[in-house]
Amino acid sequence: MARRYDCADEVDRRHGLREAASAVRRGDLVVLPTDTVYGVGADAFSADAVADLLAAKGRGRGVPSPVLVGSPTTLHGLVTDFSELAWELVDAFWPGALTLVARHQPSLTWDLGETRGTVAVRMPLHPVAIELLKDVGPMAVSSANLTGQPAPQTCDAAREMLGDSVAVYLDGGPTPDSVPSSIVDVTGEVPVLLRAGAVSEEELRKVVPDLETAH
Repeated sequence: MARRYDCADEVDRRHGLREAASAVRRGDLVVLPTDTVYGVGADAFSADAVADLLAAKGRGRGVPSPVLVGSPTTLHGLVTDFSELAWELVDAFWPGALTLVARHQPSLTWDLGETRGTVAVRMPLHPVAIELLKDVGPMAVSSANLTGQPAPQTCDAAREMLGDSVAVYLDGGPTPDSVPSSIVDVTGEVPVLLRAGAVSEEELRKVVPDLETAH
């Protein structure tokens, strides 16, 4: 039976974060609030847990799960060939609604889906998410909806769709916006905007004037 914790209550939040961390470590799924929409997450290094995450959403391996981190320094162990421009984007917009697609370290033993050697990584601007991520490490996190359904802005909306496929629901109240994160590919010499989202192209160009856009 799934358990829900009200993170507006200090005691419930503390218990919920402890239970969520335990769930992640044993390979179960958790729902957590972010600064964009609610996400469903699992241990990024557990292939079985990530497979369960994709199955809960009704999503195939062709759409791999992004990874959330609790600190920019975590990137040092996850990515390679990370350019100076990429670090400037991190400095300007993390924590926040910017996802960066980078080449992951070839030594990493994870299976996020068909990634072709890359990972989409972000540090969310939400205290509950950051606290959990700092405890358990990088998590595979995707929007907490069934594929084809709207991404949820409330914990209840996520629970209606995902039910008991998730062990722990962390209710952080309604998320401030339904706009997804912007996605920038930093695998090449010049960053490429793959998806315009919560961080505008204009804001991104203040940091990367030569930003390209995907066609």
